[in-house]
Amino acid sequence: MSKLAKIMVPVLLTFATVAQARDLEGQWARGDGVARVKITSCGANVCVTNTWIRPGISNEKAGDMLVMTIKPVSDGEYSGSAFDPQRNLNYRIDLTVSGNSMTTKGCMLGGLLCKNVGWTRIN
Repeated sequence: MSKLAKIMVPVLLTFATVAQARDLEGQWARGDGVARVKITSCGANVCVTNTWIRPGISNEKAGDMLVMTIKPVSDGEYSGSAFDPQRNLNYRIDLTVSGNSMTTKGCMLGGLLCKNVGWTRIN
């Protein structure tokens, strides 16, 4: 493999992953009304930033971020890892997007603790 190919293949794979994750981008409201987030690409990753947290929630705040390293599994489905820099925690994460609905499944401790959360795209 040429030097140029060794450089370009990872760049193109990253671009393809970010381009395919565009259906994730935008504003999302959590189904239980606790949070609203903005999802954007950030380099080769996908960043999720809290834009609003329901008053009285002490363990989350606006501006908190989650950095996801995900790859498409199939149309509208992504899988990978997520890093929470505020808490220095890593998660296994799966996302499923269908139109204006999204479900996330985050797991810790080798999949022993998992939580599913429903989301709705907002303007």
